[in-house]
Amino acid sequence: MDRLGAEALLGRRITGQRPLHGGDLSEVTLCTLDDGSQMVVKTGPLVDREGRMLEAMAVRGAPVPQVLGQSGTLLLIEALPETRPARDGWAKVSTALKHLHALEGTGYGWPEDYAFGSVESPNGATIDWPGFWAERRLLPSLPHLPASLRPRIEALARALPNLLPRRPAPALLHGDLWSGNLLFTDAGPYLIDPACYHGDAEVDLGMLHLFGSPSADFHAAYGPLPAGWQARRPVYQLWPALVHLRLFGAGYQALVERLLTTTGH
Repeated sequence: MDRLGAEALLGRRITGQRPLHGGDLSEVTLCTLDDGSQMVVKTGPLVDREGRMLEAMAVRGAPVPQVLGQSGTLLLIEALPETRPARDGWAKVSTALKHLHALEGTGYGWPEDYAFGSVESPNGATIDWPGFWAERRLLPSLPHLPASLRPRIEALARALPNLLPRRPAPALLHGDLWSGNLLFTDAGPYLIDPACYHGDAEVDLGMLHLFGSPSADFHAAYGPLPAGWQARRPVYQLWPALVHLRLFGAGYQALVERLLTTTGH
C-alpha cells in the first residue's frame, strides 16, 4: 500500500494498518487514522473505475461504502464494521437490490470497460440484449478456453435471441453479486466491490445463486420473476463460471460444462 499517498490524499496520518481479503483486482488494507477512525485503502489498476461505480450507485440511493478519495491507483473508502446478518438481513439485501434494479439506463453496457484480474469485461453498448451477452460476455472468452468448450459456447451465442429477451429493462446491475460482496452491518447490508453495467436484472440474481442460495426471505422480498427465468438463469451463470475457469483453472470446467448442458448446448 502507498501509505504516504493515502495520507496525502486524505490529509490525515495513518497510525496502523492490516490487510483485508481482497478480490482479483486490488490490494485491500484497513487503516487506522490518528484520530482513531478507520478507512479502507484499495490499491489497483482499476480502482478509479470502481470508485465511479460506487458513486453512481450511491447517487441512486444504493447502500454502498462512501468514497473518501481517489487518485491514481489509490481508492479510499469508508470502513464499515461487519456483523452477522440480522434476522431480516437477507430481506434487506433483496429490497436494496430491487431498488438498484429499478434504476434504468438508456441501453445495455457501461461507459467504461472493467476486468476481473486478467479477464476483461468489455461493456461497450450493443443494439440488443442477446447481442450484448454474446459479444461482451461469452464470445470474448473463446481464445482462452479448452477446445472442447469453444463450439458449445459459439452454439449458445447463436441461440441467445431465442433464449433471452431482446429488450429487457436495462437495470443498473452490481455485476459481481456473490455473498462475499455483501457486507452486513448493524445499520443493514451494504453492496461492495461492484462491476457495474446496465442489463437484465436477472443477471445479478443468477450470480447470487451460483455458489449458494439466499434465504426464503430474500425471494419473498424480491418478488416473482418473469416467466422463463429458470431457463435463463444458467445462461447468465455461465459468464461468472467462465471467469472462474479462466482465473482459477480446470477445477471449474465441470461447472461450465454443466451449465452449457442445462441450456441445451
